[in-house]
Amino acid sequence: MMMRKCWSSSSVLYDGSYHPCFPCLHHPLESELPLVESADDDDDDDDGIGIFEFFQGKNIFITGATGLLGKALIEKLLRSTSVGKIYLLIKAEDKDAALDRLNKEIVDSELFKCVKEKHGNNYYQELVKEKLIAVVGNICEPNLGMDFNSSRAIMKDVDVIIESAASTTLNERYDLLLDINVNAPQRLMRFAKRCKNLKLFVHISTATNYGENGRNVDINDDDDDVDEMSSSCSFPRLDLADEISLAMKSTSQLSTSQHQDYDVTKHLKRLGLERANLFGWYNTYHLTKAMCEMVLNEIRGDIPVLIMRPSVIESSYKEPFPGWIQGNKLRQLPAFLADPQVNMDIIPIDMVVNSTIAAIAKHGIIHKPQLNVYHVASSIVNPLRFYEFFEILHDYFSSTPFFKIKNISKIKYFTSFDDFSEYTRDVISQCNEMGDAIDEKMLQKLGKQSKAKVAYAEQLCKMYKFLGVFEGRFDTGNTQKLLKEMSKEERLNFEVDATNIDWRKYFLEIHIPGLRKHVLNNTRTSV
Repeated sequence: MMMRKCWSSSSVLYDGSYHPCFPCLHHPLESELPLVESADDDDDDDDGIGIFEFFQGKNIFITGATGLLGKALIEKLLRSTSVGKIYLLIKAEDKDAALDRLNKEIVDSELFKCVKEKHGNNYYQELVKEKLIAVVGNICEPNLGMDFNSSRAIMKDVDVIIESAASTTLNERYDLLLDINVNAPQRLMRFAKRCKNLKLFVHISTATNYGENGRNVDINDDDDDVDEMSSSCSFPRLDLADEISLAMKSTSQLSTSQHQDYDVTKHLKRLGLERANLFGWYNTYHLTKAMCEMVLNEIRGDIPVLIMRPSVIESSYKEPFPGWIQGNKLRQLPAFLADPQVNMDIIPIDMVVNSTIAAIAKHGIIHKPQLNVYHVASSIVNPLRFYEFFEILHDYFSSTPFFKIKNISKIKYFTSFDDFSEYTRDVISQCNEMGDAIDEKMLQKLGKQSKAKVAYAEQLCKMYKFLGVFEGRFDTGNTQKLLKEMSKEERLNFEVDATNIDWRKYFLEIHIPGLRKHVLNNTRTSV
Protein backbone atom coordinates (compact mmCIF):
# COMPACT_ATOMS: atom_id res chain seq x y z
CA MET A 1 0.00 0.00 0.00
CA MET A 2 1.44 3.33 -0.99
CA MET A 3 1.18 6.03 1.64
CA ARG A 4 0.75 9.71 0.96
CA LYS A 5 3.51 11.56 2.73
CA CYS A 6 3.02 15.02 4.06
CA TRP A 7 6.64 15.89 4.83
CA SER A 8 8.29 17.83 2.06
CA SER A 9 11.56 19.71 2.21
CA SER A 10 9.67 22.97 1.87
CA SER A 11 7.57 22.21 4.93
CA VAL A 12 10.43 21.30 7.28
CA LEU A 13 11.07 24.57 9.07
CA TYR A 14 12.53 25.01 12.53
CA ASP A 15 10.69 28.28 13.08
CA GLY A 16 7.83 27.43 10.77
CA SER A 17 5.30 24.64 10.57
CA TYR A 18 5.10 20.94 9.92
CA HIS A 19 1.76 19.30 9.23
CA PRO A 20 1.98 15.57 9.95
CA CYS A 21 -0.44 13.10 8.47
CA PHE A 22 1.64 9.95 8.73
CA PRO A 23 4.29 11.21 11.15
CA CYS A 24 7.81 10.25 10.14
CA LEU A 25 6.79 6.91 8.69
CA HIS A 26 9.27 7.24 5.88
CA HIS A 27 11.51 10.20 5.31
CA PRO A 28 10.61 11.50 1.84
CA LEU A 29 14.12 12.78 1.23
CA GLU A 30 15.26 9.17 1.13
CA SER A 31 14.51 9.43 -2.58
CA GLU A 32 17.45 11.81 -2.99
CA LEU A 33 19.68 8.74 -2.97
CA PRO A 34 21.02 8.34 -6.52
CA LEU A 35 19.91 5.20 -8.29
CA VAL A 36 22.70 2.79 -9.19
CA GLU A 37 22.99 -0.37 -11.20
CA SER A 38 23.01 -3.57 -9.19
CA ALA A 39 26.41 -5.08 -8.62
CA ASP A 40 27.19 -8.34 -10.41
CA ASP A 41 27.45 -11.08 -7.77
CA ASP A 42 29.86 -13.01 -9.97
CA ASP A 43 32.27 -10.15 -10.58
CA ASP A 44 35.35 -10.86 -8.46
CA ASP A 45 37.01 -7.67 -9.69
CA ASP A 46 34.23 -5.44 -8.36
CA ASP A 47 35.71 -2.77 -6.10
CA GLY A 48 32.42 -2.35 -4.29
CA ILE A 49 31.68 0.78 -2.29
CA GLY A 50 35.25 1.34 -1.15
CA ILE A 51 34.72 0.96 2.60
CA PHE A 52 38.30 0.04 3.43
CA GLU A 53 39.71 2.78 1.23
CA PHE A 54 37.40 5.47 2.58
CA PHE A 55 38.17 4.89 6.26
CA GLN A 56 41.94 4.72 5.71
CA GLY A 57 43.27 7.44 8.02
CA LYS A 58 39.89 9.17 8.36
CA ASN A 59 39.22 10.98 11.64
CA ILE A 60 35.85 10.54 13.33
CA PHE A 61 34.09 12.63 15.99
CA ILE A 62 31.35 10.74 17.83
CA THR A 63 28.86 11.69 20.51
CA GLY A 64 27.12 9.02 22.61
CA ALA A 65 30.32 6.98 22.47
CA THR A 66 29.60 5.03 25.66
CA GLY A 67 26.08 4.11 24.56
CA LEU A 68 25.00 0.85 22.96
CA LEU A 69 25.40 1.80 19.29
CA GLY A 70 28.25 4.27 19.75
CA LYS A 71 30.39 1.71 21.52
CA ALA A 72 29.64 -0.95 18.89
CA LEU A 73 30.55 1.45 16.07
CA ILE A 74 33.90 2.24 17.67
CA GLU A 75 34.70 -1.44 18.15
CA LYS A 76 33.94 -2.30 14.54
CA LEU A 77 35.94 0.63 13.18
CA LEU A 78 38.96 -0.39 15.24
CA ARG A 79 38.65 -4.06 14.34
CA SER A 80 37.86 -3.88 10.64
CA THR A 81 39.19 -0.59 9.25
CA SER A 82 42.35 1.50 9.30
CA VAL A 83 40.53 4.45 10.78
CA GLY A 84 42.56 7.43 11.96
CA LYS A 85 41.68 9.13 15.24
CA ILE A 86 38.29 8.73 16.88
CA TYR A 87 37.39 11.70 19.06
CA LEU A 88 34.91 10.68 21.75
CA LEU A 89 32.83 13.35 23.46
CA ILE A 90 32.53 12.17 27.06
CA LYS A 91 30.60 13.84 29.84
CA ALA A 92 33.03 14.20 32.73
CA GLU A 93 34.34 16.74 35.22
CA ASP A 94 37.83 16.86 33.76
CA LYS A 95 40.28 15.08 31.45
CA ASP A 96 41.26 12.48 34.02
CA ALA A 97 37.63 11.60 34.67
CA ALA A 98 36.98 11.34 30.91
CA LEU A 99 39.96 9.01 30.49
CA ASP A 100 38.72 6.92 33.38
CA ARG A 101 35.32 6.53 31.70
CA LEU A 102 37.01 5.75 28.38
CA ASN A 103 39.04 2.95 29.95
CA LYS A 104 36.30 1.46 32.10
CA GLU A 105 33.39 1.69 29.66
CA ILE A 106 35.16 1.14 26.34
CA VAL A 107 38.79 -0.01 26.41
CA ASP A 108 38.26 -2.63 29.14
CA SER A 109 34.78 -3.58 27.95
CA GLU A 110 34.11 -7.20 27.03
CA LEU A 111 32.88 -5.95 23.68
CA PHE A 112 36.46 -5.11 22.67
CA LYS A 113 37.94 -8.51 23.50
CA CYS A 114 38.17 -9.48 19.82
CA VAL A 115 40.17 -6.34 19.01
CA LYS A 116 42.45 -7.15 21.93
CA GLU A 117 42.87 -10.75 20.78
CA LYS A 118 43.58 -9.62 17.23
CA HIS A 119 46.43 -7.29 18.22
CA GLY A 120 47.61 -8.73 21.52
CA ASN A 121 47.23 -6.87 24.80
CA ASN A 122 50.35 -4.72 24.56
CA TYR A 123 49.71 -3.46 21.05
CA TYR A 124 46.01 -3.09 21.83
CA GLN A 125 46.81 -0.65 24.63
CA GLU A 126 49.05 1.32 22.26
CA LEU A 127 46.37 1.23 19.57
CA VAL A 128 43.56 2.63 21.71
CA LYS A 129 45.91 5.22 23.20
CA GLU A 130 46.76 6.39 19.68
CA LYS A 131 43.30 6.11 18.12
CA LEU A 132 40.79 6.94 20.88
CA ILE A 133 40.87 10.55 22.02
CA ALA A 134 38.70 11.35 25.05
CA VAL A 135 37.22 14.85 24.84
CA VAL A 136 35.56 16.39 27.87
CA GLY A 137 32.21 17.81 26.82
CA ASN A 138 28.45 17.93 27.14
CA ILE A 139 26.04 18.03 24.21
CA CYS A 140 23.66 20.22 26.20
CA GLU A 141 26.17 23.06 26.64
CA PRO A 142 27.36 25.78 24.25
CA ASN A 143 30.13 24.57 21.93
CA LEU A 144 29.28 21.08 23.23
CA GLY A 145 31.05 21.90 26.50
CA MET A 146 34.50 21.53 24.90
CA ASP A 147 37.53 23.63 25.70
CA PHE A 148 39.09 25.82 23.01
CA ASN A 149 42.03 23.53 22.18
CA SER A 150 39.92 20.38 21.84
CA SER A 151 37.36 22.18 19.73
CA ARG A 152 40.01 23.63 17.42
CA ALA A 153 41.75 20.27 16.97
CA ILE A 154 38.52 18.52 16.00
CA MET A 155 37.46 21.29 13.62
CA LYS A 156 40.82 20.94 11.87
CA ASP A 157 41.03 17.13 11.76
CA VAL A 158 37.58 15.60 11.57
CA ASP A 159 36.26 13.96 8.39
CA VAL A 160 33.03 12.43 9.72
CA ILE A 161 30.78 13.39 12.64
CA ILE A 162 28.52 10.70 14.11
CA GLU A 163 25.73 12.02 16.31
CA SER A 164 24.73 9.01 18.40
CA ALA A 165 23.84 10.68 21.71
CA ALA A 166 20.17 10.70 22.71
CA SER A 167 17.81 10.10 25.57
CA THR A 168 15.80 6.99 24.70
CA THR A 169 13.41 7.11 27.65
CA LEU A 170 10.03 7.02 25.93
CA ASN A 171 8.16 9.36 28.26
CA GLU A 172 10.87 11.48 29.86
CA ARG A 173 10.28 15.10 30.83
CA TYR A 174 9.40 17.15 27.76
CA ASP A 175 12.00 19.83 28.45
CA LEU A 176 14.80 17.28 28.89
CA LEU A 177 13.95 15.34 25.73
CA LEU A 178 13.72 18.53 23.70
CA ASP A 179 17.11 19.68 24.96
CA ILE A 180 18.90 16.36 24.41
CA ASN A 181 17.15 15.09 21.29
CA VAL A 182 16.43 18.37 19.46
CA ASN A 183 18.59 21.24 20.72
CA ALA A 184 21.80 19.22 21.18
CA PRO A 185 21.92 17.95 17.57
CA GLN A 186 21.48 21.56 16.43
CA ARG A 187 24.54 22.54 18.47
CA LEU A 188 26.47 19.72 16.85
CA MET A 189 25.36 20.78 13.37
CA ARG A 190 26.48 24.35 14.04
CA PHE A 191 29.83 22.94 15.12
CA ALA A 192 29.96 20.79 11.98
CA LYS A 193 29.70 23.87 9.79
CA ARG A 194 32.98 25.10 11.28
CA CYS A 195 34.85 21.87 10.45
CA LYS A 196 37.21 22.48 7.52
CA ASN A 197 37.42 18.96 6.07
CA LEU A 198 34.04 17.50 7.00
CA LYS A 199 32.74 15.01 4.47
CA LEU A 200 29.62 13.75 6.23
CA PHE A 201 27.34 14.38 9.22
CA VAL A 202 25.68 11.20 10.48
CA HIS A 203 22.59 11.24 12.70
CA ILE A 204 21.39 8.05 14.40
CA SER A 205 17.61 8.21 14.46
CA THR A 206 14.96 5.50 14.78
CA ALA A 207 12.62 3.82 12.32
CA THR A 208 9.85 3.83 14.89
CA ASN A 209 9.10 7.52 14.25
CA TYR A 210 5.53 6.81 13.31
CA GLY A 211 2.13 7.81 14.65
CA GLU A 212 -1.44 6.63 14.94
CA ASN A 213 -2.25 7.34 11.30
CA GLY A 214 0.58 5.11 10.16
CA ARG A 215 -0.60 1.94 11.80
CA ASN A 216 -2.00 0.21 8.76
CA VAL A 217 0.32 1.15 5.91
CA ASP A 218 3.37 -0.31 4.29
CA ILE A 219 6.20 2.17 4.66
CA ASN A 220 7.67 2.00 1.19
CA ASP A 221 10.21 4.14 -0.59
CA ASP A 222 7.98 5.20 -3.46
CA ASP A 223 9.05 8.70 -4.50
CA ASP A 224 6.08 9.74 -6.67
CA ASP A 225 4.54 11.77 -3.86
CA VAL A 226 7.69 12.96 -2.11
CA ASP A 227 6.76 16.63 -2.28
CA GLU A 228 3.02 16.22 -1.89
CA MET A 229 1.20 17.52 1.16
CA SER A 230 -1.79 15.43 2.16
CA SER A 231 -5.05 17.32 2.29
CA SER A 232 -6.62 14.82 4.69
CA CYS A 233 -4.27 15.21 7.63
CA SER A 234 -6.09 14.70 10.90
CA PHE A 235 -3.57 16.22 13.31
CA PRO A 236 -2.91 19.89 14.12
CA ARG A 237 0.12 21.72 12.81
CA LEU A 238 3.37 21.21 14.69
CA ASP A 239 5.53 24.29 15.17
CA LEU A 240 8.89 23.37 16.69
CA ALA A 241 9.70 26.81 18.00
CA ASP A 242 6.35 26.91 19.78
CA GLU A 243 6.97 23.52 21.37
CA ILE A 244 10.38 24.52 22.70
CA SER A 245 8.94 27.78 24.00
CA LEU A 246 6.07 25.92 25.68
CA ALA A 247 8.43 23.50 27.42
CA MET A 248 10.73 26.30 28.62
CA LYS A 249 7.80 28.37 29.86
CA SER A 250 6.28 25.41 31.73
CA THR A 251 9.62 24.56 33.32
CA SER A 252 10.17 28.14 34.41
CA GLN A 253 6.69 28.49 35.90
CA LEU A 254 6.95 25.23 37.82
CA SER A 255 10.45 26.04 39.09
CA THR A 256 9.33 29.34 40.59
CA SER A 257 6.24 27.86 42.25
CA GLN A 258 5.88 25.78 45.40
CA HIS A 259 5.89 22.47 43.53
CA GLN A 260 8.10 19.64 44.73
CA ASP A 261 10.64 18.17 42.31
CA TYR A 262 8.52 15.04 41.94
CA ASP A 263 5.47 17.10 40.96
CA VAL A 264 7.49 19.13 38.45
CA THR A 265 8.82 15.96 36.81
CA LYS A 266 5.38 14.38 36.75
CA HIS A 267 3.84 17.48 35.16
CA LEU A 268 6.53 17.78 32.46
CA LYS A 269 6.31 14.09 31.62
CA ARG A 270 2.55 14.41 31.25
CA LEU A 271 2.97 17.54 29.12
CA GLY A 272 5.32 15.73 26.74
CA LEU A 273 2.96 12.78 26.32
CA GLU A 274 -0.01 15.08 25.76
CA ARG A 275 1.86 17.01 23.06
CA ALA A 276 3.03 13.80 21.40
CA ASN A 277 -0.49 12.38 21.31
CA LEU A 278 -1.87 15.69 20.08
CA PHE A 279 0.40 15.66 17.03
CA GLY A 280 0.01 11.94 16.31
CA TRP A 281 2.94 10.24 18.02
CA TYR A 282 2.78 7.45 20.56
CA ASN A 283 5.28 8.92 23.01
CA THR A 284 7.52 11.91 23.69
CA TYR A 285 10.73 10.18 22.58
CA HIS A 286 9.48 9.50 19.06
CA LEU A 287 8.08 13.02 18.78
CA THR A 288 11.42 14.60 19.67
CA LYS A 289 13.40 12.27 17.37
CA ALA A 290 11.10 13.29 14.52
CA MET A 291 11.60 16.95 15.43
CA CYS A 292 15.35 16.41 15.31
CA GLU A 293 15.26 15.12 11.74
CA MET A 294 13.16 18.08 10.71
CA VAL A 295 15.53 20.57 12.31
CA LEU A 296 18.70 18.99 10.90
CA ASN A 297 17.28 19.01 7.40
CA GLU A 298 16.31 22.67 7.70
CA ILE A 299 19.63 23.96 9.05
CA ARG A 300 22.09 21.64 7.29
CA GLY A 301 22.84 24.00 4.42
CA ASP A 302 25.55 22.45 2.25
CA ILE A 303 26.54 19.81 4.83
CA PRO A 304 26.04 16.24 3.50
CA VAL A 305 23.78 14.47 6.03
CA LEU A 306 23.14 10.77 6.51
CA ILE A 307 20.28 9.63 8.75
CA MET A 308 20.27 6.01 9.88
CA ARG A 309 16.92 4.75 11.09
CA PRO A 310 17.18 1.31 12.70
CA SER A 311 14.12 -0.45 14.04
CA VAL A 312 14.30 -2.03 17.52
CA ILE A 313 17.96 -2.88 18.13
CA GLU A 314 18.71 -6.18 19.83
CA SER A 315 21.79 -8.27 20.59
CA SER A 316 24.50 -8.99 18.04
CA TYR A 317 23.95 -11.69 15.45
CA LYS A 318 27.62 -12.49 14.78
CA GLU A 319 29.96 -9.61 15.57
CA PRO A 320 32.13 -9.20 17.44
CA PHE A 321 30.57 -12.31 18.99
CA PRO A 322 26.95 -13.52 19.06
CA GLY A 323 24.63 -12.25 21.78
CA TRP A 324 26.31 -9.04 22.97
CA ILE A 325 23.97 -6.39 24.35
CA GLN A 326 24.08 -3.76 27.06
CA GLY A 327 21.61 -1.55 28.87
CA ASN A 328 18.58 -3.62 27.92
CA LYS A 329 15.68 -2.63 30.20
CA LEU A 330 13.99 -5.86 31.14
CA ARG A 331 10.55 -5.77 32.70
CA GLN A 332 8.27 -8.51 33.99
CA LEU A 333 4.66 -8.44 32.81
CA PRO A 334 1.97 -11.09 33.29
CA ALA A 335 0.97 -10.82 29.61
CA PHE A 336 1.58 -8.92 26.38
CA LEU A 337 -0.55 -6.39 24.57
CA ALA A 338 0.04 -7.38 20.96
CA ASP A 339 -1.70 -8.56 17.84
CA PRO A 340 -0.25 -12.04 17.20
CA GLN A 341 -0.44 -11.49 13.43
CA VAL A 342 1.52 -8.23 13.51
CA ASN A 343 5.17 -8.30 12.43
CA MET A 344 7.82 -7.62 15.00
CA ASP A 345 10.59 -5.48 13.63
CA ILE A 346 13.91 -6.03 15.33
CA ILE A 347 17.44 -5.88 13.98
CA PRO A 348 20.70 -7.16 15.48
CA ILE A 349 23.09 -4.39 16.48
CA ASP A 350 25.96 -5.62 14.31
CA MET A 351 23.82 -5.24 11.18
CA VAL A 352 23.00 -1.67 12.21
CA VAL A 353 26.70 -0.98 12.72
CA ASN A 354 27.70 -2.54 9.39
CA SER A 355 24.96 -0.70 7.48
CA THR A 356 26.01 2.58 9.07
CA ILE A 357 29.68 2.10 8.22
CA ALA A 358 28.90 1.07 4.62
CA ALA A 359 26.56 4.05 4.15
CA ILE A 360 29.15 6.42 5.63
CA ALA A 361 31.74 5.19 3.16
CA LYS A 362 29.37 5.52 0.20
CA HIS A 363 28.19 9.04 0.95
CA GLY A 364 31.52 10.17 2.32
CA ILE A 365 33.06 9.33 -1.04
CA ILE A 366 30.23 10.98 -2.99
CA HIS A 367 30.41 14.03 -0.70
CA LYS A 368 27.34 15.77 -2.11
CA PRO A 369 25.22 18.21 -0.06
CA GLN A 370 22.31 15.77 0.11
CA LEU A 371 20.27 14.29 2.91
CA ASN A 372 20.03 10.51 2.62
CA VAL A 373 18.01 8.22 4.88
CA TYR A 374 18.35 4.48 5.48
CA HIS A 375 15.93 2.17 7.22
CA VAL A 376 17.73 -0.76 8.84
CA ALA A 377 14.90 -3.17 9.59
CA SER A 378 13.56 -6.68 9.03
CA SER A 379 9.77 -6.57 8.73
CA ILE A 380 9.68 -6.75 4.92
CA VAL A 381 12.83 -8.68 4.04
CA ASN A 382 12.58 -11.25 6.86
CA PRO A 383 9.27 -10.91 8.75
CA LEU A 384 8.67 -12.42 12.19
CA ARG A 385 5.17 -12.33 13.63
CA PHE A 386 4.42 -11.98 17.31
CA TYR A 387 2.79 -15.40 17.59
CA GLU A 388 5.99 -16.98 16.23
CA PHE A 389 8.03 -15.00 18.76
CA PHE A 390 5.78 -16.15 21.63
CA GLU A 391 6.11 -19.78 20.53
CA ILE A 392 9.90 -19.48 20.44
CA LEU A 393 9.93 -17.97 23.94
CA HIS A 394 7.75 -20.78 25.26
CA ASP A 395 10.03 -23.41 23.73
CA TYR A 396 13.12 -21.79 25.23
CA PHE A 397 11.79 -21.42 28.76
CA SER A 398 10.27 -24.90 28.65
CA SER A 399 13.71 -26.38 28.03
CA THR A 400 15.77 -23.80 29.94
CA PRO A 401 13.58 -22.30 32.70
CA PHE A 402 14.82 -19.57 35.01
CA PHE A 403 12.98 -21.27 37.86
CA LYS A 404 12.33 -24.92 38.66
CA ILE A 405 8.77 -25.13 37.37
CA LYS A 406 7.20 -28.36 36.14
CA ASN A 407 4.97 -26.84 33.48
CA ILE A 408 5.66 -23.59 31.67
CA SER A 409 2.41 -22.06 30.50
CA LYS A 410 2.23 -20.33 27.15
CA ILE A 411 2.52 -16.55 27.10
CA LYS A 412 -0.83 -14.81 27.08
CA TYR A 413 -1.36 -11.88 24.77
CA PHE A 414 -4.27 -9.52 24.27
CA THR A 415 -5.27 -7.17 21.49
CA SER A 416 -7.47 -5.14 23.85
CA PHE A 417 -6.01 -2.90 26.57
CA ASP A 418 -9.11 -3.45 28.74
CA ASP A 419 -8.69 -7.23 28.54
CA PHE A 420 -4.99 -6.88 29.36
CA SER A 421 -5.80 -4.72 32.41
CA GLU A 422 -8.45 -7.10 33.70
CA TYR A 423 -6.15 -10.10 33.36
CA THR A 424 -3.28 -8.22 35.02
CA ARG A 425 -5.44 -7.28 38.01
CA ASP A 426 -6.57 -10.90 38.40
CA VAL A 427 -3.04 -12.32 38.23
CA ILE A 428 -1.58 -9.83 40.70
CA SER A 429 -4.52 -10.27 43.04
CA GLN A 430 -4.06 -14.05 43.05
CA CYS A 431 -0.35 -13.68 43.78
CA ASN A 432 -1.15 -11.60 46.87
CA GLU A 433 -3.70 -13.99 48.38
CA MET A 434 -2.45 -15.29 51.71
CA GLY A 435 -5.42 -17.18 53.14
CA ASP A 436 -7.72 -16.53 56.10
CA ALA A 437 -4.92 -15.88 58.57
CA ILE A 438 -4.10 -12.48 57.10
CA ASP A 439 -4.86 -9.50 59.34
CA GLU A 440 -6.53 -6.25 58.31
CA LYS A 441 -3.32 -4.22 58.32
CA MET A 442 -1.54 -6.65 56.02
CA LEU A 443 -4.60 -6.84 53.79
CA GLN A 444 -4.54 -3.07 53.30
CA LYS A 445 -0.82 -3.15 52.56
CA LEU A 446 -1.24 -5.88 49.96
CA GLY A 447 -4.14 -3.97 48.44
CA LYS A 448 -1.97 -0.90 47.92
CA GLN A 449 0.84 -3.01 46.51
CA SER A 450 -1.56 -4.68 44.08
CA LYS A 451 -2.86 -1.34 42.83
CA ALA A 452 0.70 -0.05 42.37
CA LYS A 453 1.74 -3.18 40.47
CA VAL A 454 -1.30 -3.02 38.21
CA ALA A 455 -0.73 0.68 37.53
CA TYR A 456 2.93 0.00 36.72
CA ALA A 457 2.04 -2.87 34.37
CA GLU A 458 -0.54 -0.70 32.61
CA GLN A 459 1.97 2.13 32.28
CA LEU A 460 4.54 -0.17 30.66
CA CYS A 461 1.84 -1.58 28.43
CA LYS A 462 0.83 1.87 27.20
CA MET A 463 4.47 2.89 26.66
CA TYR A 464 5.32 -0.13 24.49
CA LYS A 465 1.89 -0.61 22.96
CA PHE A 466 3.09 0.79 19.62
CA LEU A 467 5.40 -2.21 19.13
CA GLY A 468 2.62 -4.76 19.35
CA VAL A 469 -0.13 -3.11 17.31
CA PHE A 470 1.72 -1.38 14.47
CA GLU A 471 0.79 -3.09 11.20
CA GLY A 472 3.10 -1.10 8.96
CA ARG A 473 6.39 -2.45 7.69
CA PHE A 474 9.67 -0.64 7.11
CA ASP A 475 11.01 -0.87 3.60
CA THR A 476 14.79 -1.13 3.40
CA GLY A 477 15.20 -0.29 -0.26
CA ASN A 478 18.24 1.90 0.22
CA THR A 479 19.95 -0.67 2.43
CA GLN A 480 19.26 -3.28 -0.24
CA LYS A 481 20.84 -0.99 -2.85
CA LEU A 482 23.82 -0.66 -0.53
CA LEU A 483 24.09 -4.45 -0.30
CA LYS A 484 24.08 -4.80 -4.10
CA GLU A 485 26.85 -2.22 -4.43
CA MET A 486 29.15 -3.94 -1.94
CA SER A 487 31.93 -6.20 -3.13
CA LYS A 488 32.12 -9.81 -1.96
CA GLU A 489 34.87 -8.86 0.48
CA GLU A 490 32.79 -6.00 1.86
CA ARG A 491 29.74 -8.22 2.26
CA LEU A 492 31.85 -10.76 4.10
CA ASN A 493 33.31 -8.19 6.47
CA PHE A 494 30.25 -5.95 6.84
CA GLU A 495 27.17 -8.16 6.82
CA VAL A 496 23.97 -6.12 6.37
CA ASP A 497 21.58 -8.71 4.90
CA ALA A 498 18.77 -9.40 7.39
CA THR A 499 17.39 -12.17 5.15
CA ASN A 500 20.20 -14.38 6.46
CA ILE A 501 18.78 -14.40 9.99
CA ASP A 502 17.13 -17.60 11.20
CA TRP A 503 14.88 -16.07 13.88
CA ARG A 504 14.32 -19.28 15.80
CA LYS A 505 18.05 -19.93 16.04
CA TYR A 506 18.69 -16.27 16.82
CA PHE A 507 16.39 -16.24 19.85
CA LEU A 508 17.10 -19.74 21.15
CA GLU A 509 20.87 -19.78 20.70
CA ILE A 510 21.93 -16.13 20.60
CA HIS A 511 19.60 -13.44 21.93
CA ILE A 512 18.09 -14.95 25.07
CA PRO A 513 21.37 -16.59 26.18
CA GLY A 514 23.02 -13.22 25.49
CA LEU A 515 20.54 -11.44 27.74
CA ARG A 516 21.15 -13.95 30.50
CA LYS A 517 24.90 -13.50 30.25
CA HIS A 518 25.37 -9.79 29.56
CA VAL A 519 22.32 -8.26 31.24
CA LEU A 520 21.23 -10.72 33.91
CA ASN A 521 24.76 -12.00 34.65
CA ASN A 522 23.44 -15.57 34.48
CA THR A 523 21.27 -15.00 37.55
CA ARG A 524 18.25 -17.17 38.15
CA THR A 525 15.67 -14.52 37.62
CA SER A 526 12.67 -13.67 35.50
CA VAL A 527 12.52 -11.54 32.38
